[in-house]
Amino acid sequence: MQNRPFIAQKGKTAPINWRRGMFRLWLLASAAWIMGWVIYFAIEVIRGESSLGLVAPVVLLAPPIALLLFGMATRWAFQGFQSDGQAPGD
Repeated sequence: MQNRPFIAQKGKTAPINWRRGMFRLWLLASAAWIMGWVIYFAIEVIRGESSLGLVAPVVLLAPPIALLLFGMATRWAFQGFQSDGQAPGD
């Protein structure tokens, strides 16, 4: 499921690298998640209302890691639908 064609200009097909594209989307979503919480925690520290402790690393890193693992598991599950004659990257 790595390269799938889509209709480009004048009937030509161009390959799509789903694995690379999804990884880049995960990077962007993870960076946005982490930046949002870092800004929130920074505002709390400036206000003097901070008691972060172990909460900060869990809130910052657990959801992006969980999303990555879910994506890997989804890819593994979809590979189960391939016929026995196909190579895993095709």
